[in-house]
Amino acid sequence: MSTSQSRRNFLQVLAATSGGLLLGFNWTDASAASQPALLNNLSPTAPSVDLNSYLSISPQGVVTIFSPNPEVGQGIKTAFPMIVAEELDVDWTTVRVEQAPLDTKRFERQVAGGSQSIRHSWERLRKAGATARQMLTEAAAKRWNVPVTECTTASGVVSHAKSGQKLTYGELAADAAQLPVPTDVKLKDRSAFKLIGQSAKNVDNPGIITGKPLFGLDFYREGMSFAMLQRPPFGMKLKSVDAAAAKAMPGITDVVTFKNNVAVVGKSTWQVRKAREAVKIEYEKDTALESTADHDRLLREMLDRPDATVRRKDGDVEAAFRTAAKVVRAEYQCPFLSHSPLEPMNFFAHVRPDGVELVGPTQTPERARNETAKLLGIEPEKVTVQMTRIGGGFGRRLQADYVLEAAELSNLIKAPVKVIWTREDDMTGGSYRPAVRYRFEAALDAKGNMIGYKLRGAGINPGGNGNSTREDNFPSGCVDNLLIDSVEHKSPITTGPWRAPITNFLAGAEQSFLDEVAVAAGKDPVAFRLELLERGKKSPVGAVKYDLDRMKAVIQLAAEKSGWGKKNTRKPAVSQGFSVYYSHNSYVAQVAEVVMKKGQPVVHKVYAAADCGIVVNPSGARQQVVGCIVDGMGHAMYAKLSFKDGLAQQKNFDTYRLIRMSEIPEVEVHFVDNGFDPTGLGEPALPPTGGAIANAMFKATGRRLRNQPFVEERGV
Repeated sequence: MSTSQSRRNFLQVLAATSGGLLLGFNWTDASAASQPALLNNLSPTAPSVDLNSYLSISPQGVVTIFSPNPEVGQGIKTAFPMIVAEELDVDWTTVRVEQAPLDTKRFERQVAGGSQSIRHSWERLRKAGATARQMLTEAAAKRWNVPVTECTTASGVVSHAKSGQKLTYGELAADAAQLPVPTDVKLKDRSAFKLIGQSAKNVDNPGIITGKPLFGLDFYREGMSFAMLQRPPFGMKLKSVDAAAAKAMPGITDVVTFKNNVAVVGKSTWQVRKAREAVKIEYEKDTALESTADHDRLLREMLDRPDATVRRKDGDVEAAFRTAAKVVRAEYQCPFLSHSPLEPMNFFAHVRPDGVELVGPTQTPERARNETAKLLGIEPEKVTVQMTRIGGGFGRRLQADYVLEAAELSNLIKAPVKVIWTREDDMTGGSYRPAVRYRFEAALDAKGNMIGYKLRGAGINPGGNGNSTREDNFPSGCVDNLLIDSVEHKSPITTGPWRAPITNFLAGAEQSFLDEVAVAAGKDPVAFRLELLERGKKSPVGAVKYDLDRMKAVIQLAAEKSGWGKKNTRKPAVSQGFSVYYSHNSYVAQVAEVVMKKGQPVVHKVYAAADCGIVVNPSGARQQVVGCIVDGMGHAMYAKLSFKDGLAQQKNFDTYRLIRMSEIPEVEVHFVDNGFDPTGLGEPALPPTGGAIANAMFKATGRRLRNQPFVEERGV
């Protein structure tokens, strides 16, 4: 395979820094135990040469690979360099990885969101490594005066078999940098991969477990101030502020009011937190003050409104339901949810006359830069963004509100400042997963075939132009008569992308409903789905925007690995539930197993089959799937955010329930090996989880779980 690269990358000599060898070790993942540690703290003693935007090589042969995308726990800081290193043909033990800053001229799509990082960068990362390898090979051939086709590479060494000569990449780096960048480079065939497909430890593991300052909360700049803001309830605005007591407290340097926010500035986090409690703030109503009771009423009313927006319509839906032998109907609802990352929001900003420095955890550094520039009325080029490792994002850090707070406050006080949110701030002032209610309807003929399908989504600030559905996902294209529409309510309560936006609940609701339909049709749930896929393959209806065969493959793999449909002889008896979903260009099928303990259903095990194309780092990939399932189960079972008069009622983890370690089931993960280029994995395994669990619970108890959290449903 060959690709072209037309633009020559700017060559730059980097100043070396001192350092030493850090002996690494495996952390928690036995599958990566055989992998040697990366030399993250090994610095060369002579200048390194940038061969392209993604990598530099020192004369000592130490290869530094720059990871441009934000690291939010998805392992991209390990996976990206692995791809470059594979094509470079370098010994992984000689690689060090560094987080690149925001640089839109050198990199594209520096975003952690949508599970698209590897999919988007797969080819350009490979090209970066292959281009450098070609230049190093040409440099060696030129030095030896031999044809370049006679030279080979392996483990950071260029060899010429006929003469027995060898040179390391470090010895060739300076010469290679002087050569023209090739316009055509050959990429490896998959069969030649040595690093991709092998488990590697997360490059930040040693730093994490030894307490190195990797995260935004760890960042400190001498002379900076600390600040906390008090934000109004949703639908209210500032009326009066009395900060006299706060200003008199130790360590407090200022109290600033801007955009309905009251910021307390001081010398330490604890001092500003205590002072904020002393500020007397009075609010007044600005817009409607909504409560959960209002939302529940609105969502039900919206399902009957005549003004829904049609998202997709195939066939004659009205006729199908009019002539149906049986009609199945069900409604499902989910509450608002907090993102609740382990690391609350925080950001450092220093607004100077000559520019702005931003440092902190963001999933969208370019958005942070551009919105800061717009806020301050300056050119984006005057704003620099340094990314720290992120202690959880789940979509919350796609927003830039907390970045802008730091920038605006720094501009007001004319000093560097770090804004820190508490857990309570995070839950009461956050951007939440929208509350949604779905109504499903299915029309069956006399033989139990689904001849009609309806879905209406009612959402409160659902995002996606008011669309709380995914109209082109399964079973669209597999049903002759189909109608999907949506209606929204605009609320002062802010919402935003929450891990696997929209599909995080839609998938569970849809997959639960399809089980209800299968039962009504007298069919096995897995066979029922395969039957629909086969119908879509033979006689597709409208556009089919997912791969029917790939979905079929994960269904079959999950059924095989879980022993679906086989006689259950285990004690205690195991009830199985099935679910499958396509999202973020990937396919995941799951089988959840439930056992009864002391009269209550307990999730015992979950089998997952995933098709995300080529798996770069199996260790990291498995952890992503397991993490998605644990996250999906925890929120489906336990989490709920309710409101009263515009204020979130759950303010910390004492009232906002997350899954506990003792409640986490065994998870068995399998990947489809089909050779397709990589697709998403940070999110696709979450959407089907709720449905698989709900269906298994039904098998165990005979009761349908249609509303989250499931613990509020009878019998769970």
